[in-house]
Amino acid sequence: MKVILTQDIKGVGKKDDVINANDGYARNYLFPKKLAVLADKGNLTNLQVKKSSEEHRKEIEKEEAKKTAKKIEGILLKLQVKSGENGKIFGSITAKEIADNLEKQYQIKVDKKKIILQDSIKELRNISGRNKTI
Repeated sequence: MKVILTQDIKGVGKKDDVINANDGYARNYLFPKKLAVLADKGNLTNLQVKKSSEEHRKEIEKEEAKKTAKKIEGILLKLQVKSGENGKIFGSITAKEIADNLEKQYQIKVDKKKIILQDSIKELRNISGRNKTI
């Protein structure tokens, strides 16, 4: 019996996968726990519509990200932090601080979850000869 999973099930499949399940497993376990629905014509059509709308939403998000990246490109973001004599920052600079300062200084809204730092910023860096800027 073909079914559409409504949730991720370990060892079976991911949400929105169409799988072949044994009749008894589907009727006695998947359907009563609402882990799957029967893969009939109407449900398959709904699944296709859902996937295409999700794809469209991701495409729009990607375009927005490209526009934001163009705005951010070449920006020198200045943050005031306390540091020791050797250039070590007390604490570190987080993605939230970067997002907040982008909005304050340049009126560019960026979700802090979309800012990926490879390493946390814990030291002052001289950029093109400027004194103690990061």
